[in-house]
Amino acid sequence: MPPTDAPDDQPPASWEAAYPELKKIARARLHAAQHGAPGLNTTALVHESFLRLTGRLEALHFDSRGHFYAYAARVMRSVIVDLVREHAADRRGGGAALLTLDTVVANGLASPEDAEALRVNEALNALATVEPRLAQVVEMRYFAGMTDAEIADVLGLTDRTVRRDWDKARLLLRTMLD
Repeated sequence: MPPTDAPDDQPPASWEAAYPELKKIARARLHAAQHGAPGLNTTALVHESFLRLTGRLEALHFDSRGHFYAYAARVMRSVIVDLVREHAADRRGGGAALLTLDTVVANGLASPEDAEALRVNEALNALATVEPRLAQVVEMRYFAGMTDAEIADVLGLTDRTVRRDWDKARLLLRTMLD
């Protein structure tokens, strides 16, 4: 549960107040990515997310801590996906023509972890186009570590509806990834 750094479920008053919870979200996000993103640790993920958010914060309005942390989790997800894409491009020569006479070497250039992270991201994006609320539930629960009650409060739903949405989203994502 996010720390009670602001009264009445208000967004965090400062980055210092939000930092411990952002570290927890980043740790969970990197753990969920199994092998993480190349060259990225919890602190680096929080700091990179902060850099991406700083330019947008004045234009954004968060109604609650839950909204803030859900958005932060979405930004962290995009940081990881961008890093995986960049790493995959570098592995393949960054756009340079790849020439090898050994197919074993060529097949080993793209790692299965990179492909899996990109597939999960694509499946979640596809789910968002079909069922945006289900994608929000996945982001809040899986990426931000929010409880059903917290998600229900942010989205204005009941706990039971959130649980049904979570079950449906997992089923759809599993089907998309198979």
